[in-house]
Amino acid sequence: MGADDAALLAETLVHADLRAIHSHGVLRVPDYVAKLTRAGVDPRGRPAIVHESGAVVVVDGGNSMGQIGGMFAMREAIVRARAHGLGAAAVRGSNHCGAMDIYAMQALPHDMIGIASSNALPTMAPWGGRDKIVGMNPLAVAIPAAAEAAVVLDIAFGATAHGKIRVYHQKGAALPAGWAFDAAGRPTTDAAAALDGLIQPVGGHKGIGLAVITGILSTLLSGAAYGTQLGNMVDGPHAGADGHFFMALGLAAFGDPAAFKRRVDDVVRQIHASAPAPGFARCYAPGALEAEYEARYSREGIPLNDATLAGVAAAARERGVDAALIAVLGPGDAQ
Repeated sequence: MGADDAALLAETLVHADLRAIHSHGVLRVPDYVAKLTRAGVDPRGRPAIVHESGAVVVVDGGNSMGQIGGMFAMREAIVRARAHGLGAAAVRGSNHCGAMDIYAMQALPHDMIGIASSNALPTMAPWGGRDKIVGMNPLAVAIPAAAEAAVVLDIAFGATAHGKIRVYHQKGAALPAGWAFDAAGRPTTDAAAALDGLIQPVGGHKGIGLAVITGILSTLLSGAAYGTQLGNMVDGPHAGADGHFFMALGLAAFGDPAAFKRRVDDVVRQIHASAPAPGFARCYAPGALEAEYEARYSREGIPLNDATLAGVAAAARERGVDAALIAVLGPGDAQ
């Protein structure tokens, strides 16, 4: 990759680890190296605007890593929002783009609300079905505050991640109830049956409905692949088939940004002052816990487990990169 693109991709991975979203941090390095060297993703791919109309743009990612096209598109949405009060960018020709919060959070310094979504490989069925045709299709929303940490929600609509089921399978452990269905669509706690089956949605039919809507926004507006057109969990995704959707809403278009952010502070403080239920130490507004991790890890360093460090070191050796620094870091706390 070019130096700027490589730096941006690295920044997004470290950002995820700083906020304790380790499933999308440097754990992904071996997978990304494979995408860029063997799976058809173009390390020099350049995103470009292929259509625009007022506050809206359509971006072709040029088969670049999703972070490259995604950040390009989110910045375009912010530019449009400055001129029109809101801006939207639909992306095609992209690939895996990592955790979604970093895109939505780009809007925060501009007194804007950021929204980001993406498609995902199908791991769920329509509610009441058993065909694996719906992705967990994540959504992130970032809302600026005044004195408090921004409200940041970053979720997918599955009850768990496919990778977590693989970990349970490797350990020979039973899954928690409510995570998965078997291939016939029956609830299961057997990890092997779950790998052949389906991930359960959050909130039953509501989660599936939200996943379908997010998938449509992320793909059909730009012409990207939807559902099974993207690939599958066995053979992997088709390079350059991913789609994303980004939006920025300028607070000034609706009223006084400072007054809005003070009211967000009130909402956050009300949540934090709420009495915790048994078994909980406190209540957190969306994004507050991640902000605490980010502050702590920025001071103390990011704890990474042995498997993550070993994966990064192996990817470095494969590409002929000196992995001595990784070896010096040593094992971290298990995550």
